[in-house]
Amino acid sequence: MTIALQIAFWLNILGLAYIFAGYPLVVWWKSRTSWTTLVKQNVERPVSIVIVAHNEAHSLPRKLCSLLASTRADWIREILIGSDGSTDDTAAILAVFPDARVKCFDFAERRGKPAVLNELVPQCQSEFVLLADARQEFAPDCLERLLENFTDPTVGVVSGELVLRADDNATTAAQGIGFYWKYEKFIRRCESLWRGVPGATGACYLIRKALFQPIPPQTILDDVAIPMQAVASGYRCLFEPAAQVFDDPSKSSGQESVRKRRTIAGVVQLMQLFPAWLSPFRNPLWFEFVSHKLLRLLAPALMVLALGMNLMLMSVPIYWAILNVQVVFYVSAAVGWLFQQRGRGSSLFGPSLMFVTLNLTTTLALWDAFRANYRVTWQKTT
Repeated sequence: MTIALQIAFWLNILGLAYIFAGYPLVVWWKSRTSWTTLVKQNVERPVSIVIVAHNEAHSLPRKLCSLLASTRADWIREILIGSDGSTDDTAAILAVFPDARVKCFDFAERRGKPAVLNELVPQCQSEFVLLADARQEFAPDCLERLLENFTDPTVGVVSGELVLRADDNATTAAQGIGFYWKYEKFIRRCESLWRGVPGATGACYLIRKALFQPIPPQTILDDVAIPMQAVASGYRCLFEPAAQVFDDPSKSSGQESVRKRRTIAGVVQLMQLFPAWLSPFRNPLWFEFVSHKLLRLLAPALMVLALGMNLMLMSVPIYWAILNVQVVFYVSAAVGWLFQQRGRGSSLFGPSLMFVTLNLTTTLALWDAFRANYRVTWQKTT
């Protein structure tokens, strides 16, 4: 019994180690030894931009000015904005915006981003379509950096990099989110250098219009579904860290949890909507998709089992020592939460708080998925 318990314990530890450290190391190594050379050229290519917005009257003018101040703004043929059931002045503000390339489509019924994309992208007049959110601001050369990757005809989608603005007064949660996002971007950068990324940054990604396929209107993760459809068609999805868009991190772990809960539930939904992606014979990025997206769903159960089995084995000195490490880790997360409640920042406790919050959120997201509680429309948390 003790031997079986020890084996099970170490299998749990190995599973967690692979999910959060092993896979990043694998793709880092492959990016160093099996990377694909990409020739980039700065060639003029007309672009259409599609933005889906709900009650973004305050953000859109700044967003549009950011886009039209791009170094290659003359390449922008049109900006199509779908106002998805907005009840503010979004349509009125866009109607008087001083640039004829900006076109507003005011939809009275709120249907969600996928339905609006399905309607607007086919109307675009350019070979390339940039899909963006309403809030984030673009770096001046973002569009140029995205486009230069398409010199390679095998590239179908290119994702930009979301940069979270630094804040000297950042809360513990915000510092933890910043740490997690750097970790996530490291993985994406390595995946891109090796074979490709199983998804894009929803705030900014460019796709060949010919590769866009309508997605189910209930899809939560359009920024995974649309790029992965291109990947399944034999094209590559890349991550371009030089194409930057800027945003502010969530101020609290609660705000981030709401966002992440919806995202993780969306991963489960993808398996239901696109079951073919679970087959290594039909998904060119099967290894990345499973390791990066799906295995993380198992992490909360592995953590609980590891702690429970560790308690059962604590009479053995080595397991007593490991238990102490686990306790210190969870206590540090609790301390980080206390710092957060008092509005204080801590780079020491931020990562552990973020890790525990992420896995608690995963548990809640799995419960949402079990009940088929998918909400395609998004509610602001800030």
